[in-house]
Amino acid sequence: MIQALYTAASGMLAQQMNVDTISNNLANVSTTGYKKTRVDFQDLLYHTIKPAGSPPTAPGVQTPVPIQVGEGVRPVATPRIFFQGEMIQTDSPLDIAIEGEGFFQVLQADGSIAYSRDGTWKRDSTGRVVTSDGNPLEPEITIPPEATQIVIGRDGTVSVALPGGSTNEQVGQIELARFLNPAGLHATGRNLFSTTEASGDPLTGVPGQEGFGAVTQGYLEQSNVKVVEELVNMIVAQRAYEINSKAVQTSDDMLQAANNIRR
Repeated sequence: MIQALYTAASGMLAQQMNVDTISNNLANVSTTGYKKTRVDFQDLLYHTIKPAGSPPTAPGVQTPVPIQVGEGVRPVATPRIFFQGEMIQTDSPLDIAIEGEGFFQVLQADGSIAYSRDGTWKRDSTGRVVTSDGNPLEPEITIPPEATQIVIGRDGTVSVALPGGSTNEQVGQIELARFLNPAGLHATGRNLFSTTEASGDPLTGVPGQEGFGAVTQGYLEQSNVKVVEELVNMIVAQRAYEINSKAVQTSDDMLQAANNIRR
């Protein structure tokens, strides 16, 4: 009965983390390029009372199945699910959506490169294409102040129309990065990811080639969180939490009954 208390408590803690993860998904339902996470669980060690194939009680007879009691559950991973989010049209010339695999590369203040699916780009005072936090796109692209139109091709070429010019002039090339294990990336907040040993080194290339997704101007990729699905998961987690609390209460009642035997 004492073990049941700890087993049920581990279930309550696991479901609390599950609810925390679901809550974060729901909080980011309107975050551009957000990829939802889930919690993976793993059962804990088992107390083996009688192993399978234990010494026979009679000649030629073996125990076919063991007697084991589990000792609970624990969260082991919170993988990020990188399936495509829905696209919405914004008609803003610096809103860019990635259709398929790939991340934008963002140069941070410390000189390191971060990776993002957020395509809400802006221009700073010098004309550089930057994030909402002011970090420039890598490789750097600068839009001339006299540009009257910005055109971004599916292959990431950035061209501008200049006064008096008969054709558009290319001013930069968007490059994307992808990873063998994107779920191994470390989320740093602000819609950014950093590399880890698990994610592997980035592979860079031109949009639309060699497995990279194409880019679409004037669109944004929405969060891939499905509200109804998350609400159903929250109900399941809540009920699992409740039933584990009932197991704690039942174990406590059984201990109380044992303590009252001599009364």
